[in-house]
Amino acid sequence: MSSEAVPIPRSNINLGTPSLSSDASSLPVWDRLSIWASENKAVVYTIAGVAVIVSGVGVAYYLSDSRKESKEAAAEEKKRLSKKDRRKAKQEKEKEKSAQEAGAALEKPKEQSQAKLSTVESDPLEDIPKIDENNVDTFSEQERKEYATKLKIAGNKAYGDKSYNEAIELYGKAVLCKPDPIFYSNRAACYNALGSWEKVVEDTTAAINLDNEYVKALNRRANAYEHLEKYSEALLDYTASCIIDGFNNDQSAQSVERLLKKVAEAKGKVILEGKEKKLPSPTFVTNYLQSFRPRQPPQGLEETAELNDESGMGRLRAGLMAMDKKTGEGYEAASAAFDKALELGDLEEHEAFAHNMRGTFRYLRGENEDALEDLTRSVELQPTLTQSYIKRASMHLELGNREAAASDFEQAMEQQKEDPDIYYHRAQLHFILSEFADAAKDYQKSIDLDRDFIFSHIQLGVTQYKMGSIASSMATFRRCIKNFDKVPDVYNYYGELLLDQQKYQEAVEKFDTAVEMEKQTKPLGMNVLPLINKALALFQWKQDFQEAEKLCQKALIIDPECEIAVATMAQLLLQQGKVTEALKYFERAAELSKTEGEIVNALSYAEATRTQLEVQEKYPQLAGRLQGMGANIGGPMR
Repeated sequence: MSSEAVPIPRSNINLGTPSLSSDASSLPVWDRLSIWASENKAVVYTIAGVAVIVSGVGVAYYLSDSRKESKEAAAEEKKRLSKKDRRKAKQEKEKEKSAQEAGAALEKPKEQSQAKLSTVESDPLEDIPKIDENNVDTFSEQERKEYATKLKIAGNKAYGDKSYNEAIELYGKAVLCKPDPIFYSNRAACYNALGSWEKVVEDTTAAINLDNEYVKALNRRANAYEHLEKYSEALLDYTASCIIDGFNNDQSAQSVERLLKKVAEAKGKVILEGKEKKLPSPTFVTNYLQSFRPRQPPQGLEETAELNDESGMGRLRAGLMAMDKKTGEGYEAASAAFDKALELGDLEEHEAFAHNMRGTFRYLRGENEDALEDLTRSVELQPTLTQSYIKRASMHLELGNREAAASDFEQAMEQQKEDPDIYYHRAQLHFILSEFADAAKDYQKSIDLDRDFIFSHIQLGVTQYKMGSIASSMATFRRCIKNFDKVPDVYNYYGELLLDQQKYQEAVEKFDTAVEMEKQTKPLGMNVLPLINKALALFQWKQDFQEAEKLCQKALIIDPECEIAVATMAQLLLQQGKVTEALKYFERAAELSKTEGEIVNALSYAEATRTQLEVQEKYPQLAGRLQGMGANIGGPMR
């Protein structure tokens, strides 16, 4: 995901704080490997009409403050330097880098002394006989060792002169005399310079077989794998390198982040291409539909109207009635009914409304082009149907077209400037763009026009919270509870704000109230978000994994397609070191995701988790080291 492609409603409120850890220092190293996703923290989901800041697949990604602070310090220092000083520093840095690349790319044998180096520097090949596979065994071990050192030095010189083929031949003879990992790695450096990536892999593999903690060879092989577009293999090598180095090498750590994204993007495209277009979970659909004020069916489509059930008008009414069930089956029936209604036709003045409803469900299924066509046809037939403009604006916003979204809101206002839905959803646009003052004005205007729509009040409270007006936000929610005491959403979202302030007892009480109200008012289609929020609260408060897991499982029994429940379960399992189980849930989260960005975020966690398993299997000696790093790498987290 990116800030230019805003997904359709997805998640619960998250105010930018870690959702799962009560102690950030105890986070698994795999969360830290996913810090590339912190770039996407501005992505906004709208759920139940509430715009909410989230990260990843419904749970927070974490970013090392120490790394962030060092980058900020460097940026500040750069600002203080004059243009001339910056240019001079850049030239010196490039000169230093060139010198390092010429020499530091190669390594010296550990046993080579400085005294011996000075005696052979002038002519390292002096007194070396012809050496090949046929005669190398005729020399003594000591002779082979000495010849190998001289051949290595000569190879280094040839490499420095960019005589790569000559260097390859010399390193090859050194290997014949003594199969040293450094010789293999240096010859791989020559192949690297020539772009012979398969040969690089071959030689670095030989080096790693001799020394499986040889960081330079791992990094060199990872780079070759990346050029060969074998991203999973590259990710594994860079990850192993990072663990061996204790994550002290920023370049390797950045490579892990980059490869996680590449692997996830490649797999995400495949998943998206083969993904069946279907409605998301009933929780998702319900929360989207209720972001619009409830209205009575258009005249002539009431339940009491005399209509042939198999006519276009009859099917349109049947779709509205099926929607009222707020269940997965009900929504599927509604979608089919709206399709059939337009197929049968003869809808008279309700044709625009039928296009609106079919476009809505096409949008929810991810059939964006068809949905846009329906909504455009709807406004052509009936410009006063402002809801079609609003929904089309949401689609434009998701596709990153801010101007088109703003234009749709303007056209809607030209038709009905007193429609509170226009101001509510335009406020969402401002919220997404962090224009909180403008958002608050529009939410308030929506409230002034219709005080009975709960989500305008909820979102105003959230916006006040984002603006830092905590007292105002809390006062708004207390008024909501007083005026909408039978609405579970009020308690759920108020609980989230309390949880963000670490008022755990109060938060859990609010979530419990929301759950009980959901059971009473919507027994067949209850919103599972309060259950998930309570699970997160119990983990943060008491580290109660067992109860948190039970609540997530309960949510998944009620709504098996709920991506947030799946992703939260994956995180809970990962926090406990149940890596294999966590991987299954991350992969399931990717399957349930709707947009490419959401799929990539889910897969990034899945790939990091899968890589952990592979590292432990391929490098068992690193498993213990990996566990020990979990509490120490990166310093304080956010």
